[in-house]
Amino acid sequence: MRTRSVLIGLGCLAALWAAGFYLQAYGVPDLAVDHTAVRGWLTGGDLYGYGTGRPPVTAILLAPAAFLPLPVVAWLLALAGLAALVLTLVALAGPVARRYGRSRFTAVLAAAALALLTEPVRAVLGLGHLDLLLLCLITADVVALRRSAWARRRAAWWPGPPASRPPGGRLGLLRRVWSTGAWAGVGVGIATALALGPALFIAYLAVTRQWRAAITATGTAATLMLGGLLIAPGATGAWFSTVLFQVDRSGPVGDPANQSLAGLLARLYDSSSTPVLVWLSFAVLLLAVGLIRARAAHADGDEIAAFTLVGLTAAAAAPVSPSHKLVWVLPAVLILVDAAARSRIGARRPGRPRRFAGAGYASAGLATYVLFAVPAQWAMSWNAYAFAVIVLMNALPWRPGVASAAPPVRRPVVPHRVPAIPGPRGS
Repeated sequence: MRTRSVLIGLGCLAALWAAGFYLQAYGVPDLAVDHTAVRGWLTGGDLYGYGTGRPPVTAILLAPAAFLPLPVVAWLLALAGLAALVLTLVALAGPVARRYGRSRFTAVLAAAALALLTEPVRAVLGLGHLDLLLLCLITADVVALRRSAWARRRAAWWPGPPASRPPGGRLGLLRRVWSTGAWAGVGVGIATALALGPALFIAYLAVTRQWRAAITATGTAATLMLGGLLIAPGATGAWFSTVLFQVDRSGPVGDPANQSLAGLLARLYDSSSTPVLVWLSFAVLLLAVGLIRARAAHADGDEIAAFTLVGLTAAAAAPVSPSHKLVWVLPAVLILVDAAARSRIGARRPGRPRRFAGAGYASAGLATYVLFAVPAQWAMSWNAYAFAVIVLMNALPWRPGVASAAPPVRRPVVPHRVPAIPGPRGS
């Protein structure tokens, strides 16, 4: 226990040092624009006259922070991002460690330390964005879907009262919400209202016929947007009518910082804007491939890989995807490492080759991590992030049955027919 406390303390100090270093190195320029815009908006100005492109719901969320100094806001947002990263890794890396009989604490601590060195996390903390919070919200829905599948499976096969009927009272209600995963869709809905890009997860939930979660996500996003309309009708109308379609508001699409397909095509054509028809054609193809592979991963029982594929697809097909939007690379690396370990264990069985088992997945995971850990300027100058995201979206493996959110299959019971014994002839 004392060793664990020391490790937690050292980990917190290291995370705080890393956050401070990134805040100083990047200078939170995007957060500074948002801070100025929200402060001007609260004093009667135009929210979108200062260069920000945040949705109105996000601006309302940041409104209390407008009265604080920018360094304080930057530190609060960085601490929230660090907490969201740890919670996400508890949900993603913890079960992997438990499956192999390893310490979940050690696995989460190591994963968090490695994640802090990657460019998506560096950019989120240093520029002042919400992407780690969005990742945590969407991961919460993965947990909810798995809990919901477990509750349905328990109700179908487990003797005794179902998990959906815990004792009454307030604690009983909370326990029911937790045990049945009734909140599935809320995280995606909140993330959609804050950034709009996660709306692709709602499409995924519909494609996989997870209707309750899809309806919950849609209702949550619509409710928050309606609340934004009631609180700030002018800003909401301006965002949906004008700002939403200004994809080059933060800079030209061909800027090296834009590592989406649109930015890649713009640079290949040596233009500041992307060829629209070419981009639309390939973007629709990427969306189709990503959703088809995500649906296949869901059908095979790997909801984590399915959500990761949707996140990678959204980053690849979006008009603008700076490095801070590529946080879905983190679970992709974890999936590759887990796939390599599963291959090694499978190779120990008789009749299977042991040599180089899992080496391909391990090499891919290591190469992906190193690519996103090196200085961003090196990778962006070669469009490496864009190619890596597209390749991962098309080649990421999934692990059958490892994190299922599918309902249990009820097989009909066929009664055993006892053959009739023929009686004496003539009876």
